[in-house]
This record gives sequence, structure tokens and C-alpha cells, in this order.
Amino acid sequence: MTSSERVALAAAIVHRDRAFGPVVEAVGPPPPRRPAAVKERFASLIRSITFQLLATSAASTIHARVVETCGGEVTPDSVLEAGPDALRSAGLSRTKAAAMLDLAVHTRDGRIRLERHGRLSDTQIIDEVTSVHGVGPWTTQMYLMFTLARPDVWPVGDFGVRHGWSLLHDLPEMISEKGLRAQGERFEGLRSDVAWYCWQAVHLDRSSR
Repeated sequence: MTSSERVALAAAIVHRDRAFGPVVEAVGPPPPRRPAAVKERFASLIRSITFQLLATSAASTIHARVVETCGGEVTPDSVLEAGPDALRSAGLSRTKAAAMLDLAVHTRDGRIRLERHGRLSDTQIIDEVTSVHGVGPWTTQMYLMFTLARPDVWPVGDFGVRHGWSLLHDLPEMISEKGLRAQGERFEGLRSDVAWYCWQAVHLDRSSR
């Protein structure tokens, strides 16, 4: 996507909801989205599992330890070789360590075929990846957005997206997942970038304090 196309995308979001005007003006157009190489997909899913329900700083620290535990390269083989005890020693919960190991098994035996994800629909990918024990919709949605560069992902269960939406619309309390799902219908086709602007609204709010 060219710079002018990204500017037009931002304008389209504001056209559909003027509450996004201030954040678009503050941060500019959304960043370009490019799908990651197939060889990077497994490692990105492992990263998303690490980040589930954790603050960014804590998750980043634990993820660095996971990479170190895997010998610097996160692959199905390196995760399985590390095993549950070493993964938990990196700071993972029992559930997350088990999810990583199950993902590695599913990938190695072909139940999850990362190389074909570029040709599958979002729903097909979610169904496939969430077959892994301990991997839910949020993890898969982050994978769709940041690894496969899908344009229309709407992570209504993400606290930051809900918080950002509520800030932008000056709501007296946090919008519910059901409410956010309904509000997102007007942005069909653009929802990954709408979510990104919601996250930016949270960052701007924190930096202004």
C-alpha cells in the first residue's frame, strides 16, 4: 500500500466516524501492512501466545527468555526440544507452555500448515489455529493482523481496543465486547486499522498524563 493509499484509508475511517479525527491528525496514516514470510509464522504465533493477558513490558521480557530457551531460533523442533520445564522457567504459565508445545506438535505433524495460510480465509485460519489447546481467538487475531497483514480483523476482546474506542467516543464506561462488535460493522474492510487507531488513542492518553 502506497503512502497516498494509507492517507486515503485514514480519511475513509474518519469519514465513517468523525470521532477518529483527532487521533488520525495526531499520529497520521496507519503503518503499511506486509505479510511475513512463511518461515516467520510459527515464531510469531509463539510470540502472540506469550503476550496473552500480559502487559507489554512483562510479555517482552518473557518472550526474550523464550527465544533464548529455544537457542535463539523459535521453531517447532526447538520448542519441543526445550520442553515444558524449560519453557516454564522462562516465565510462562503452565497453560502457555502447554499451548506452545501443542502448537509445535500440530505444526510438525501437519494439522496446522502455515505455508497455506496466505490462501485461507480469516475464518479458516482461526478455526485451524484455535484447535491448539490454549490458543484462543485473540492470539489468532494478532497473527492475522501482524503476521498475515489481513485488513479486516476486529479484536473485540482486546482490552486496548475497547479502551481506545471508549476514550475516542468519550464514553462514561468501557464499551462491552458485544457493543464494540456492533460498532465495528460500519468499518467493514478497514477494521484492522481502526483497531490500530484505538491502540494509538490509549498511547496518546497515557503520554498526556
